[in-house]
Amino acid sequence: MDQARTGTPTTYKEVADRLGLEPPQTIHRVGEALESIMEDDVAANRPILSALCVSKTLSGIPGRGFFSKAQVLGVFSGAPTGPEARAFHADELQRALSYYGSKHPHLILGAS
Repeated sequence: MDQARTGTPTTYKEVADRLGLEPPQTIHRVGEALESIMEDDVAANRPILSALCVSKTLSGIPGRGFFSKAQVLGVFSGAPTGPEARAFHADELQRALSYYGSKHPHLILGAS
């Protein structure tokens, strides 16, 4: 949520560094945590906070796991690359920035 208040996305590596994660599999562990947050957000009908985390190598969108998880959760359909993915991510990113960035500064992860 602190990242949402900056108004910009961050990378998986930056999240791993902030959390002080050490190798091996730091990015994988970040991805698993973000998918868990996605489950909570979708179940609570909130914007997907995980949309703020993007891949450094994919030009500003999340990795495949984000889109695969969104498909499993029933909130996205389409290929994990291409225009559908970019549009879905852009919408979720804007929703998350608005929701978590300013309207709900009192929210705590895991709380409804």
